[in-house]
Amino acid sequence: MAYQQGLNQQQKQVQKLAMTQQLQQSIQILQYNADGLQQFLQQKSLENPLLTVRHTAQGKANLSGSQRRVDNFMNAIPDTTQSLFDYLLGQVHLTMRDTPLRDLVLFLLEYVDLNGYLRISNAEIKAKTGAAAVQILDAVTLLQQLDPPGVGARNLQESLLLQTQSDDSAPNLAYIVLEEDFVDFVERKWAPIASKYQVAVAEIQHIFDYVQTLTPRPGAAFSQTQNNFIRPELVVHIHGDELQLNLTYDTQPQLVFQQRYFDRMLKTNDQEVTDYMKEKKQEFEWLQKSVGQRGSTILRVGQKIVQHQHDFFFDTKRPLKPLLLRDVATNLGVHESTVSRTVNGKYLQTDFGVFELKHFFTNAIGHQQSDSADSVKQKLRDLITAEDKRKPLSDQRLVVLLEAAGITISRRTVAKYRESLNIAASSKRKRFD
Repeated sequence: MAYQQGLNQQQKQVQKLAMTQQLQQSIQILQYNADGLQQFLQQKSLENPLLTVRHTAQGKANLSGSQRRVDNFMNAIPDTTQSLFDYLLGQVHLTMRDTPLRDLVLFLLEYVDLNGYLRISNAEIKAKTGAAAVQILDAVTLLQQLDPPGVGARNLQESLLLQTQSDDSAPNLAYIVLEEDFVDFVERKWAPIASKYQVAVAEIQHIFDYVQTLTPRPGAAFSQTQNNFIRPELVVHIHGDELQLNLTYDTQPQLVFQQRYFDRMLKTNDQEVTDYMKEKKQEFEWLQKSVGQRGSTILRVGQKIVQHQHDFFFDTKRPLKPLLLRDVATNLGVHESTVSRTVNGKYLQTDFGVFELKHFFTNAIGHQQSDSADSVKQKLRDLITAEDKRKPLSDQRLVVLLEAAGITISRRTVAKYRESLNIAASSKRKRFD
């Protein structure tokens, strides 16, 4: 009898980040503002008998008198609820250069509904903008890369695909099953799907369990009522020519471990109770570490902002230098999304007001990296203020003067900036007295 043996050797290298539930919650903790963090920890304290949360007098004593005033009611400045549109708009301005493609993305934002879905077809986009098909595809892709994951989708299937694509912890077959077998998957016809991919039905069930953790409405969270008060998480003080940046105590809630209760429960000699107590202790340790990392990340990002925008704190005109999220991310060696979560909804207290950290990010003008849009507008205002009102400067003349100052922008941009400053055209600024 002839004997044949077939050998088939394959080598496959896979690099994957396993995002555990704790890692996901760590990311969530970073995204919380001070009030959100307090509410989250209070809820955790109700679920964990070993955890108590308090803001201690000792923590406050480490702050100077002016730092303590951060919690004064005068600093509880009413804040407007941030809409999904505003959140997306901020990301576009902070991450994209001023190009026609960005203009097309801004156009698309007008058609993103409250749930995060894009309610305009490619044909309608072309009819309204005249953009080429490849430009439309690029703009939609850029929109769908924004946070929250799933935004900019046309339907539920596409939203789930986008969320799965952005999640490194997604099951291996999740994306292809959602893409190729969505209807059967939703209708729970899992046996044919499992047979198709030569896996156990249990693996399809695992994919289903994962999909249930995704959201069908990625933008819905932004329609909820948010807190109407600002609690700054950073405070900066001017000492001569130096700036001192500190975390406020709102950023550093103290987590207290109930050691005596833990020791008493371990003496019950009940294995189930012992396992439960050990699990809750591990949860406490993880929360304590995550809260500490959150404060450290906010402080590190704040330090880079303050260093880069040094002139803002000393010049009464409050000039801002160009700064993008990716600049800080690269400098700190973290992902851009980490910086985005860090600055969103976080505020900095100064002696002259409270500012959201996102305020300090601004694009450069053209290819120049020394002038931001705000600083150029200020120079434009100064030129017009000093002009001879009998012979006001035309937009073209302003272009020439700005170019002489090292700022190269178009006449159209000058006109746009002038209008944003509510300054009339030269023909309407002319005076005859």
